[in-house]
Amino acid sequence: MIGKRRKTRDSIDLYSPEDHAGMHKAGALASQILDDIAEHVFPGQTTKELDRLIEAQVDAAGATSATIGYRGYEHASCISVNHVVCHGIPGSPIPKWNKETSARKEDPMRDDDKLRDGDILNIDVTVVVDGWYGDTSRMYVAGKPKGFAKKLIQVTHDALMFGIDAVKPGNTFGDIGNAIQTYAERQRMSVVRDFCGHGLGRVFHSPPNVLHYGRAGSGPVLEEGMFFTIEPMLNMGRPETKVLADDWTAVTRDKSLSAQFEHSVGVTADGVDIFTLSKGGLYHPTWK
Repeated sequence: MIGKRRKTRDSIDLYSPEDHAGMHKAGALASQILDDIAEHVFPGQTTKELDRLIEAQVDAAGATSATIGYRGYEHASCISVNHVVCHGIPGSPIPKWNKETSARKEDPMRDDDKLRDGDILNIDVTVVVDGWYGDTSRMYVAGKPKGFAKKLIQVTHDALMFGIDAVKPGNTFGDIGNAIQTYAERQRMSVVRDFCGHGLGRVFHSPPNVLHYGRAGSGPVLEEGMFFTIEPMLNMGRPETKVLADDWTAVTRDKSLSAQFEHSVGVTADGVDIFTLSKGGLYHPTWK
């Protein structure tokens, strides 16, 4: 039975302890899909094929893709390669970044959507299971990553976990953002300001906006029953982004590499519940 929701003075939904089961079910499917796609990420693979495999798994599970049809979007995932910060469209030509072409050229593209050796990519999936939304993303590498790309991925993952560590009743959303920003900037990475996490549960996006930077002690106070995503995007260069002509794909303005990890979480009576953990332990790339 679904618990009755309340709202805070900031219009943030408060769910009941019983609602965690639905979020775990949706989160587990989203995470399993990303576990299973890992073996299909390799040089020569296309982002279109990765999305096809993801959509097929959503359908096989009897679930619904939250992104297909969302504001006209046509795909079951977002796949963001190299300096694409977020909302990369599967099947579209991959934008070139500053190791491939002069930064003076305006948004040059590769000839196709094939991954190359050393490419890093974020795959973001949201599914709906019994009315609950499971939203998660993680980083992958096609072939062998460069050392600087490995560091970016590691720092981004660790920044997310520092943010999650700040989730408990009585702390604030500013504490989450400050934990992420402080760690990232100590590692000489920048935090993207143009995109943020969000509330979810029985809806895809709802208050609050979960910023990945900010001042400790600021923002709404965390309360038991809040469900939201934390999804920091870190750049190796400056934090500024721009959206390409397709009105979806966001890239770093300076064409520096970008990385992102995302979990869906809930505030419990004494801490945090992560809904999108990887059962296979594949949430972070394994360096060999």
